[in-house]
Amino acid sequence: MKIEQIYTGCLSQGAYYIESNGEAAIIDPLRDVDQYIEIAKKNNARIKYVFETHFHADFVSGHVTLSEKTGASIIYGPNARTNFHSHIAKDGEVFKLGDIKITLIHTPGHTMESSCFLLTDKEGIDKAIFTGDTLFLGDVGRPDLAQKSDHLSSEDLAGFTYESLRNKIMPLNDEIIIYPAHGAGSACGKKMMKETFDSLGNQKKINYALRKDMTKKEFIKEVLEGLKPPPKYFPSNVKLNKKGYDSLDIILNRSINELSVSDFKKNVNTNGSLMLDVRSAEEFAKGHIPGSIFIGLDGSFAPWVGELIKDINHSIVLISPKGREKETITRLSRLGFDNSKGYLKGGINSWIDSGNEIDSVFSINKKELEKLFISEHPKIFDVRNESEFDAGHIVGSCNIPLNKLNENIEKFSTNGLNYIHCAGGYRSMIASSILKARGIHNFIDIKGGYSAISKSSIINKTKHVCQSQN
Repeated sequence: MKIEQIYTGCLSQGAYYIESNGEAAIIDPLRDVDQYIEIAKKNNARIKYVFETHFHADFVSGHVTLSEKTGASIIYGPNARTNFHSHIAKDGEVFKLGDIKITLIHTPGHTMESSCFLLTDKEGIDKAIFTGDTLFLGDVGRPDLAQKSDHLSSEDLAGFTYESLRNKIMPLNDEIIIYPAHGAGSACGKKMMKETFDSLGNQKKINYALRKDMTKKEFIKEVLEGLKPPPKYFPSNVKLNKKGYDSLDIILNRSINELSVSDFKKNVNTNGSLMLDVRSAEEFAKGHIPGSIFIGLDGSFAPWVGELIKDINHSIVLISPKGREKETITRLSRLGFDNSKGYLKGGINSWIDSGNEIDSVFSINKKELEKLFISEHPKIFDVRNESEFDAGHIVGSCNIPLNKLNENIEKFSTNGLNYIHCAGGYRSMIASSILKARGIHNFIDIKGGYSAISKSSIINKTKHVCQSQN
């Protein structure tokens, strides 16, 4: 028996390859399915099943393509309805895989079709459970994503989760290993741990949602408390996962297009394409195309693409590092952003060589910032999350989390200089690109962010509420 966790850090997502005696199953695959096929080929195994724990909202699953390429059956739990051929299993239905068996356990709550998959070895011992978004490490799946389609309130769904956990999961033996669909960084929960697997027994000790003495009323209150609005693209991904989608091969064939400078401009000026610069923050700061938006591949690319680009059908043209064009289009397609028109041939250098204007972001370091505090009170904007800000921030700074930046543009002064920072520089560079695209250029980035200035005398621990700076 073989269990392999295939974890994608950008999405904080875990897919699983399970194999026994020449037969394999994939749980919650990503859209780029060739990786799973290669593993099975290497092990001389046949992919027999594609198990889906629920209709995912945060990524486009690879279930349809994987089934088409391998002949594997797609398995969902009760209440699921699809526009493609799938097997809608019953609660407790058993699937044989080589010498082992996998039992579907219906656990409604996160969504009404949500199900877990219990793995039992050839000796009849329950070894692992793949919990999807029903149970995370340190948390449970948020219960506010399925209400529009199922006509249920968040409270209703949280109540279902409570019953599912206590009636279906908690009675299992403590030695069982929990393999969830997500870890820390995912928008599908709020208190997830950075670890990617753990024993059920340990989770019963440390996961607030598994407290034995917790009432349903208390559970509902705690699960719903502090939930932030989900990213705008979530409903679109649910639809794609229910109805089906173009394969990644088709997306790549139509999107990997070299665009000359003139074709690039035409896409922007005539078709309204968004210019997405996915290089490093340092490269973007040094020189970029005016009006382009920075979301770098080497940071939290997927979450910020999903959070900031509101329409998954928006036309996109790319400024990409050489050799990473396919990777960029693949990572966009995982979120359902399938309308990439191509990438600028020759990158930023071809833009400059054609005599076009470039823009830049000016930065100052910690020492230069501290000198400012001696002679003046600079207007500083902190684009970290509220919890980060509350833990410590620059005296007198204004907290505008990056995901709320567009709604708070008026707070940036049009007179004098504004200073901007995040934790390390990635988010502040995204914010810088948005400000410039909105016509605000009178700001300076603080190099290294809060991590570089956290030990400075200009830091305090008190909450500061900012008002309009104009």
